[in-house]
Amino acid sequence: MVKVLITGSSGQVGSCLVKQLQSCPEIEFLAVDRNELDITSEQEVINTVNDFMPNIIINAAAHTAVDKAEDEVKLSYAINRDGPLYLAQAAERVSAVILHISTDYVFAGDKEGLYSEFDTVNPQGVYGESKLAGEKAVINACSRHIILRTAWVFGEDGNNFVKTMLRLAQQRDSLGIVADQFGGPTYAGDIAAALIKIAKAITNLKNEFNNDNYGIYHFSGMPHVNWCEFAQVIFDKAMEQKVLVKSPDVKRIKTEQYPTPAKRPANSKLNTKKITTVFNIPASDWQSALNHLSDYA
Repeated sequence: MVKVLITGSSGQVGSCLVKQLQSCPEIEFLAVDRNELDITSEQEVINTVNDFMPNIIINAAAHTAVDKAEDEVKLSYAINRDGPLYLAQAAERVSAVILHISTDYVFAGDKEGLYSEFDTVNPQGVYGESKLAGEKAVINACSRHIILRTAWVFGEDGNNFVKTMLRLAQQRDSLGIVADQFGGPTYAGDIAAALIKIAKAITNLKNEFNNDNYGIYHFSGMPHVNWCEFAQVIFDKAMEQKVLVKSPDVKRIKTEQYPTPAKRPANSKLNTKKITTVFNIPASDWQSALNHLSDYA
């Protein structure tokens, strides 16, 4: 029996992990949210890990409020760096593997083309800086680690772009959507499925997993689009599914026309070839994930 500890269980990815693992009888899991485990408390992490003794820790907890992070610097680093560090140290002590979710925000977003796992990191704000610090902490603290960088996450639970667009579409006749930032929308359920597949590969009883395969992986959706194009697909599908009775007029705007406290990467397009090659995990099919938009209401 494989034992998996999930942190951040009430978040977008965490909630999907819980749902999907319920149909995996070979995996015993303990799912905790911040009310049950404060990952910024080293002692709480030690106690939980020592009590449960997991084979794998999946850290889906994060401070993801990108704009608030500019003011909540201490909190961002506590959740995005210190928490992952404590989890990774605990994993190392009990000979477990840690799977840690990271972000496209570790990059500056000024590159032409796709970002690979080997490209230079250069975060442009507190959120990206704290997440990069978390990556480094995990890598240095636990010899057996998988860092999964993703982007533009959406799902049925939590706050995200899809839910915001559906809400605004009911309130306004027209919307100005940024059209000069590009990336791959990623369904939270696909991230969860990818993490579970990786966990199963690592704990394969035939010991077919190559230790050289630990490290950083990119996982996000295809095809790549800008936010305006993403919104239009959401509205088109919502009309087809009769989730909306009227689609708003979508106007393309530039980043400078929608100022935010934190700088967004202009290019968040991640190269996902490595995770496909090593684990046979394809890019997230984000368009199919929008086929049941009534679940997002």
